[in-house]
Amino acid sequence: MIGYPTFDQLRIFLAVAEEGSFSAAGRRLNRAQSVISYGIAALEEQLGGISLFDRTTRRPGLTAAGRVLLADARDIALSVDGLRARARGLVRGLEGELSIAVDVMLPSDVLTDSLHALNTRYPSVGLIIHVETLGAVAEHVLNGRCAIGISGPLPNLPDSIISQPLGMVDMVPVASPRHPLALLPPAERTIAAARRHVQIVLTDRSRLTEGRDFSVFGLETWRIGDLGAKHALLLAGLGWGNMPAAMVAEDLAQRRLVDLGAQLGPAGPYVLSALHRADAPPGPVGQWLTGRIGAALATSHLTDV
Repeated sequence: MIGYPTFDQLRIFLAVAEEGSFSAAGRRLNRAQSVISYGIAALEEQLGGISLFDRTTRRPGLTAAGRVLLADARDIALSVDGLRARARGLVRGLEGELSIAVDVMLPSDVLTDSLHALNTRYPSVGLIIHVETLGAVAEHVLNGRCAIGISGPLPNLPDSIISQPLGMVDMVPVASPRHPLALLPPAERTIAAARRHVQIVLTDRSRLTEGRDFSVFGLETWRIGDLGAKHALLLAGLGWGNMPAAMVAEDLAQRRLVDLGAQLGPAGPYVLSALHRADAPPGPVGQWLTGRIGAALATSHLTDV
């Protein structure tokens, strides 16, 4: 008959399997060897009389059944350790889960560096990430879906949203070297010239930016909600548009794209800000993450310059 093993019995099982002997497991757990032996015997009884270790050899090796059940025991131990870590975090006032919306313009290396650091510092905190464009970031925060937003510049934010500047992303107008604008002499790459060609524009469907355009000069536009797809269209020579400088740096160096010059670029850098609802300020983990992203943005911007 299968019984109900205790977590302590599973810990003893793992210690013996990992240390290679009952005595070494006892030293690791600060238990007498007799307690270790009793714990293994009790576990084997709870598992229906299965032998977990071959006791006929000098060093007890796992039986075939023991090897199969070892993986399950490790999974259970990891789950319990995770439960305990999350509970400790909650006792300390840490968020059990953090939901965040980030602007697609946030450099990927800044995001991955910050999230790697977050996972190292707060491994028990779950994470939900939405990558959005323009007003969709603020909309996630406004409706409570996300506790924090990392958003680009937005006019007329509602009073219920608190905004704190974090850093900036340099933007550059680019086109394929085959594009008519790229074939013009630099002095002739003017707004008037650009208006005769398709401008590929990043857009979104949020109500906060509905009907608004940012740095759009072209009379004919293709609007797309995915920055990676916009990048691909630019590389294919299907139009011109503004892109984060860090994202196209290698393309410019390899002449896959051409910098069209400051006349066609935005008025200034793309400013990123941290957003949260006034009635729901972020907890310690959220505050730490936004600070980390701000520091990474500052380093990234200095490197780009």
